[in-house]
Amino acid sequence: MTADRICIGAIAGSFGVSGEVRLKSFCTEPSDIAAYGLLYTEDGTRSFAIKLTRPVAGGLGARLTGIATKEQADALKGVGLFVDRSRLPTLPDDEYYHADLIGLAAHDPGGVLIGSVQAIHNHGAGDLLELAGPGLKQSLVIPFTMAVVPSVDLAARRIVVDLPEGLD
Repeated sequence: MTADRICIGAIAGSFGVSGEVRLKSFCTEPSDIAAYGLLYTEDGTRSFAIKLTRPVAGGLGARLTGIATKEQADALKGVGLFVDRSRLPTLPDDEYYHADLIGLAAHDPGGVLIGSVQAIHNHGAGDLLELAGPGLKQSLVIPFTMAVVPSVDLAARRIVVDLPEGLD
């Protein structure tokens, strides 16, 4: 993947017997995944136009161009779907694309390096940042809130993390 493309969804598997797929959308409004035009695989070798068909358990049912059989749909399970960054909306100052946060250095309020952002998770109650680094015995998962992460500086590629008591 290049920095010019952002993952906005993934194929969770086939749905039915006629080539329909189950999509997991990473968009704020899940159905927006179909509004971005062609979506690409991570390596850019394949592209798909998407036509949403119905809501399904755990995602959206969809038809992808060039996919006509259950076997073809099954073969795409786990494939991420990427869109050109230029097609995405500009975010307000206090919102970020996950791809922009991964890799940022995490410093405490005194400037000491804690680690870096390895992943962002969301299990329904808000975003969680997973931090890892040489000073940490294991990955540290923190809430991505203003109280815990009061500063995000994309230009400097760093965040400030004010660890809650008991996590430091």
